[in-house]
Amino acid sequence: MKRIFLFVATNLAIIAVLSITLSLLGFQGYLDASGTNLNMQSLLLFCLVFGMGGSFISLLMSKWVAKRSTGAVVIEQPSNATEKWLVETVRRQAEQAGIGMPEVAIFNSPDPNAFATGANRNKALVAVSTGLLQHMDRDEVEAVLGHEVAHVANGDMITLALIQGVINTFVMFLSRVIGHFVDRVILKNERGHGIGFWVTTIIAEIVLGILAQVIVTWFSRQREYRADAGGAALASRQKMISALERLKQSTNPQPLPDQLAAFGISGGLGSGIKKLFMTHPPLDDRIEALRRAQ
Repeated sequence: MKRIFLFVATNLAIIAVLSITLSLLGFQGYLDASGTNLNMQSLLLFCLVFGMGGSFISLLMSKWVAKRSTGAVVIEQPSNATEKWLVETVRRQAEQAGIGMPEVAIFNSPDPNAFATGANRNKALVAVSTGLLQHMDRDEVEAVLGHEVAHVANGDMITLALIQGVINTFVMFLSRVIGHFVDRVILKNERGHGIGFWVTTIIAEIVLGILAQVIVTWFSRQREYRADAGGAALASRQKMISALERLKQSTNPQPLPDQLAAFGISGGLGSGIKKLFMTHPPLDDRIEALRRAQ
């Protein structure tokens, strides 16, 4: 219930901010003065504000949302040897990677998982689950931390937000162009936008959104390979392989909240067409890629 409330509240806040932004920019709709044709510049402005703006506002809020959706507690002052080791390991890896020291947090979950997020590579958040600390030895945890630090150093959160924003913009733009065409040319509606526009736009957004998601998840899978290579460089290749092997032993893992799913150490399982929508490659493929690396 808490996750649902945060999801709804966050999206309502984003819509409110973007609506105010459009008003300040003088946006008055994307039909021309006659109310007959699309004003392409206004339509592009609308789609850019909602497509790119929504993606980057989500990125700016990512640390706040991550802490509250997972219950992650930042280690301000280590209270035991494990917390001290976590902070020191992340500090060392951050220095090696050439980034600022991330916040280090622990969230309560029986499943071994970890994630990194944040809009600034020098002010990121790296969090690990209690299950990860319980099921992995320190060498394996070190590799997982290296994987997450590599995500931060590679700028993956920002790049993914940019790609998602561009794709959102084009999906919104093209779906409305298609809706306008159906409304005017096929249904012969001559002024304003009728029900045909709205129904066609919604259907087009769903279809184009599904196709676009294939692109986003493909990029997400590629960055996982890069983060694995980064984790191997910061810890060692054998430690990274061992950590991924350990993850394979996790049965029925509970996924992270949707907004963090792409940033976890492992993703859901899939076969057939479902593989196209996986944010993470299969663990066997990731292990094989590390073994092939020179």
